[in-house]
Amino acid sequence: MGVLDYLANFCTVTSTWRKRKPFRTVDIKVKMDCDGCERKVRNAVKSMKGARTVEVIRKQHRVKVTGHVDPNKVLKRIKRTGKKRAEFWPYVEYNLVSYPYTAGAYDKRAPAGYVRNVAQAFPDYQTPEETITTVFSDDNPHACSIM
Repeated sequence: MGVLDYLANFCTVTSTWRKRKPFRTVDIKVKMDCDGCERKVRNAVKSMKGARTVEVIRKQHRVKVTGHVDPNKVLKRIKRTGKKRAEFWPYVEYNLVSYPYTAGAYDKRAPAGYVRNVAQAFPDYQTPEETITTVFSDDNPHACSIM
């Protein structure tokens, strides 16, 4: 550490900018009945720093925000407009779930083509009947130990 290094510390410019939040899409379920509700929610979220696009789907009671935003701040901003029952989007598409009729997954209030995102119950393969049937599997030709 010479004199030049010592003097270089005085000449360097330190930046104080923060790391940017990752680009993401935030889906929120908000009950909206009229154009006024939709406009309030859209304007509240659109004015957030980092929000690129705001899509309001009133028929599904859904708000999609894309950009460099924090999901909790988006939810808080929507709740501040008077929509206290706002929550994160609890549904997934019907075709992404292995068995959509498990307890708690099927929801009558869910939009068409969506079911609730719950943990899926898989069958237990420890029973003797299941063990015998999996030995002779057509999917895996190397599973048969007798042949």
